[in-house]
Amino acid sequence: MTDTISFFTRAGAALVPEPLACSMWSDDQMHGVALSGALAWAAEGALAEAGRSDLRPARWAVDLFKPARMVPCTLTTEIEREGRRICLVDVILSQGGERVARGTATFLKPSESTDGEIWAPTERPSPPPVDVVPPATEPRAPFVRSSVGWSQNFLEHQNADRKATWSTAVPILPDEPLTGFQAAAASADGTSMVINWGTRGVEYINTDITMTLAREPEGVEIGLLATDRVEHDGIAVGSAAIFDRRGPLGTVMVAALANARRTVDLGSVTYTDQGHRTRSAG
Repeated sequence: MTDTISFFTRAGAALVPEPLACSMWSDDQMHGVALSGALAWAAEGALAEAGRSDLRPARWAVDLFKPARMVPCTLTTEIEREGRRICLVDVILSQGGERVARGTATFLKPSESTDGEIWAPTERPSPPPVDVVPPATEPRAPFVRSSVGWSQNFLEHQNADRKATWSTAVPILPDEPLTGFQAAAASADGTSMVINWGTRGVEYINTDITMTLAREPEGVEIGLLATDRVEHDGIAVGSAAIFDRRGPLGTVMVAALANARRTVDLGSVTYTDQGHRTRSAG
């Protein structure tokens, strides 16, 4: 047995979700952070088996077909396209023989940048100051920033302000080091919280994740900053900048459906650094 916090443990070829993988939508439903992390873990495994250590992740797309239950998962991979500078990997996550989620990874070969001048924004997201949030490698409760400064008190941030989050990613398995790509892929699902968290909590549930990376994270601390949101007739789309201590990494975009009857009231939720979640009464 191990005391290491993780989203899954192994049972033969299957991954078994740990309590930390349970969502706030239902006691028998996994959240997208764990799902995206598991899919990314499998995609990286397929790339390693192909012997392609010369490539790095540039695009990650996840489709969440249906709610994933807190039961064992099987992951199957297929390399759809492999070339000198590119490799596309598909991953299917199934439960009880039924497909639940799909991940598609595009891995590209780094090269030298060009010399031409190209526009880039002058305003970039920045991590929380180290005196407020010291660097960490072990999982801990997420930090949030809105009109209120960085804190782990979610009630302070249950408002209509633009939000940013900072989290230390949770390992997929207790016996394997977490990679930067896995950390980014898992954390990317938090974009839905960043863009859809308002005065009444999170009233939208995302159906997908699309992340693009210009480089891999350095470490497993990942930040998200809301950059856009559009909503009409119960369909919301939004984007966030993803970044680490060094600076910007890329962009994440999600689509979401209104889910007001099962609102997640984050103002009543408290996380501990050991991954435990409690709800206050009332």
